[in-house]
Amino acid sequence: MKSSVQVITLGCSKNTVDTGHLLAQLPEGSFEILPEGWTGPVDWLLVNTCGFIGDAKEESIQVVLQAAERRKEGSAGHLLVFGCLSQRYLSDLPALIPEVDGWFGARDLDPVLRAMGVHPKDSLRTARYPQEGAYAYLKISEGCDRRCSYCAIPLIRGAHRSVPIEKIVEEAQGLAGRGVKELILIAQDTTYYGLDLYGKRRLSDVLRALSEVSGIEWIRVHYSYPEGFPEDVIEEMASNPKVCPYLDIPLQHISDKVLGNMHRGVTGEWTRALIARMRERIPGVVLRTTVIVGHPGEGPGEFDELLSFVREARFERLGAFKYSEEEGTWGAAHLVDDVPPEEKQRRYDALMGLQSGISAAFNESRVGRSCRVLVDSVMDGKLIARSQYESPEVDGEIIVSCPAGTDLQAMVGSFVDVRITDALEYDLLAELEA
Repeated sequence: MKSSVQVITLGCSKNTVDTGHLLAQLPEGSFEILPEGWTGPVDWLLVNTCGFIGDAKEESIQVVLQAAERRKEGSAGHLLVFGCLSQRYLSDLPALIPEVDGWFGARDLDPVLRAMGVHPKDSLRTARYPQEGAYAYLKISEGCDRRCSYCAIPLIRGAHRSVPIEKIVEEAQGLAGRGVKELILIAQDTTYYGLDLYGKRRLSDVLRALSEVSGIEWIRVHYSYPEGFPEDVIEEMASNPKVCPYLDIPLQHISDKVLGNMHRGVTGEWTRALIARMRERIPGVVLRTTVIVGHPGEGPGEFDELLSFVREARFERLGAFKYSEEEGTWGAAHLVDDVPPEEKQRRYDALMGLQSGISAAFNESRVGRSCRVLVDSVMDGKLIARSQYESPEVDGEIIVSCPAGTDLQAMVGSFVDVRITDALEYDLLAELEA
């Protein structure tokens, strides 16, 4: 008789990939994998936690407590917890939540499997548990050698470790064989890729190798770091039709004072020059960034400089975080969190209000244009799709109306041509082109 397994995955797309790798190791004849939203009895209940910032830690703890309650009631036979939160607090959590049968770190997939009686197979290292959908995240490295003063990721995930190019291609081939058409490259720092294995940055080589995988049509780069950004990646994005003219590049700030406190390794002038080169050399590039408001050292003048930069750079997509002190980081030990919470909120609201107008203007500029989109799903009689300029889960969608009688479900996972007819605050409306 098969044992049932349910994994609840919290946090970022990197955790999603880890869960996919773990589930792919489970022998089909021995385990039945239940959906994440399952609330009934289960033999093995696993929680893949996030421990990045305060809100994420609180969510992870609440989910683990809920899972512990299921274990206490008898509806979960075994409860295992792994991932970033348990990595960070491995010595504290077992005494606090004794209902958990085993605590494991962020890099402990093999120990989790062994606790379930499964011997991990090297032949399945690049396998992923089958997923529905036309896109997939592809993790090209793990860990981080950066030492940004506010960030706990190196404490949790360890040093940077690149996945060999041949293994990345092997995993991509497996995904393409299941119908995946878009790969989203992720890591703690994608532009650092290769330094540990090859002695130089080789993200551009990864892009070229993946563009030769049959069935892959779009390749998107996330989590790039501005310092040392490889110039050959700019060239590859400009010349390779399979690499989306879209880049996620978290800049965090523009003030030299704040960037120095953050240990980002760049100046405001250097950052402006990099953005200018990207705009000039990659036709129609869409840039997504994130910034932190209320970081130690950000006074009114530094925040005004940030607003001016956002107004000038006109990022098509921008997200923001309010600074929170993370224990164990350099910033927590050496900087004073001197911006009051209400002022952080005021700055956040002002920044996002500015960005709302910029994003709306970008959406408006696309009305009347035609574009190729990838259909992700069907909802309320319409196609839910994205162009090269929208990344899943973080950007808006293109909602496509189709003629009556159209077999919408048959289009899921396919590319279609549409014409943009209207712009909403985040999403776009479109019509299917003949």
